[in-house]
Amino acid sequence: MHTVISAKLINITAAALTGAALLISAGSGAAHAANKIVARVSLSQQVMEVTVDGRPTFAWKVSTGDKAHVTPTGSFKPTRMHEMWYSKKYDNAPMPHSVFFSGGYAVHATYAIKRLGQPASHGCVRLHPDNAANFYQLVEAFGPANTSIVIVK
Repeated sequence: MHTVISAKLINITAAALTGAALLISAGSGAAHAANKIVARVSLSQQVMEVTVDGRPTFAWKVSTGDKAHVTPTGSFKPTRMHEMWYSKKYDNAPMPHSVFFSGGYAVHATYAIKRLGQPASHGCVRLHPDNAANFYQLVEAFGPANTSIVIVK
C-alpha cells in the first residue's frame, strides 16, 4: 500500500498548478493525460487510493456500505459538491465535504472515525474529516470533469 501522506505536507494548490502547467506545456495532444484525479475505492480492503496525474498521492481508510446497505461499484464522475450537506434520508445526518457521484451516494467525512477500515455506512464512502476536506479541495481545484471515482469489489 502507498504511504499515507499527511495532508499538511501536500499543498493542494501546488498540485493543481503543477497539473495546469503540464496541461499548458504539453500541448493539445497530452491535454487528456494531465490534470486528472482518480479515486479508487476498494470495498474488500476498505481503502481509497488517490492518484494525481497518474502518481499515487494518498491512501486513506474508508467505511463503505455495511451488510444491509450496498455501495455501488463502477466508474463515476462527481455530480455535485457541498461543503456541508445534511442527509434528507437519514435524519439530517451531517455529511461534511460531500462529493456526490451517483444519486444520493457521496464521498464525505464521518465523525465515526473508529469505524474507518470496516463497512459501516448506508452506502456512501466515508473518510476521516481531514481526508474528506483534502479530497474535496482536490476535486474543487482539478474540477469534477477531471475527477473519476472508481469503486471496485
